[in-house]
Amino acid sequence: MLDISELSRRTGFPASKLRYYEEVGLIRSIGRKGLKRLFEEEVTTRLALIAVGQTAGFSLAEIRALIGVEGQPDLDRSALGQKADMLDSQIHELAALRDGIRHIMNCSAEHHLDCPRFQRILRVAMKRKA
Repeated sequence: MLDISELSRRTGFPASKLRYYEEVGLIRSIGRKGLKRLFEEEVTTRLALIAVGQTAGFSLAEIRALIGVEGQPDLDRSALGQKADMLDSQIHELAALRDGIRHIMNCSAEHHLDCPRFQRILRVAMKRKA
């Protein structure tokens, strides 16, 4: 058993975030020792799954649906595949943006607005905003 301060120390999650995760049903305490919440060791695995999910761009509601409330998580492989596809798309877009920025940085045009590639980047950016 871990009290909330020990769980916070081990995982790096602030106690306030742990209390919030408990409030929204992502983790569950098993009781109290005085005023401190107590957690089973296995909650560290759930917190790792939450961290991975957030890094991948899942909302807390999506993470809760993926890992469930009790017991071992039963990850929805279809939802994971969809998120992976979305990440692939974002990676592609970000790589193109990075390449465009590098071009602009080294562009030989006297003014950036005179560069056809820069103009294309601006048009693409405006289409994405619409």
